[in-house]
Amino acid sequence: MPLLLANLAASGMMIGLVWVVQMVHYPLFAAVGPEAWPAYAKGHGRWISVLVLPWMTVELVTAVALVRYRPDAITAPEAWLGLALVGVLWASTWLLQGPLFTSLAAQWDPSVHRRLVLTNWIRTFAWTARGVLLLVVIGRVLLRPVG
Repeated sequence: MPLLLANLAASGMMIGLVWVVQMVHYPLFAAVGPEAWPAYAKGHGRWISVLVLPWMTVELVTAVALVRYRPDAITAPEAWLGLALVGVLWASTWLLQGPLFTSLAAQWDPSVHRRLVLTNWIRTFAWTARGVLLLVVIGRVLLRPVG
């Protein structure tokens, strides 16, 4: 159960964060202005990484561990689905949003900004799906008869 709770905590943190980023943070990039954008982008890149990387790493490690050391509370398909969603999240981050942000940080471009906001829906939906999956599993554990 501690492994499942650690995975839920990491995913829960990222679910809240990704929704704030998707609905507030990324759209407001457009309001920064071209003069302030380079410094803003540099600060954003540094601080978002400090916030995101530890939680994503805990989520990855615990998702792998849930497949390898699967507790009775989670079925094999659920564990593999959870890990597959983490794979989608890491691939999307490193192949789409990371390069788009790097390009945008080098020079403000409204079309790159639009692609960043649009492709971030992949992560938003994948993290939300992980949250639903984990809530189903935790709900099953909490509703299991004792004894």
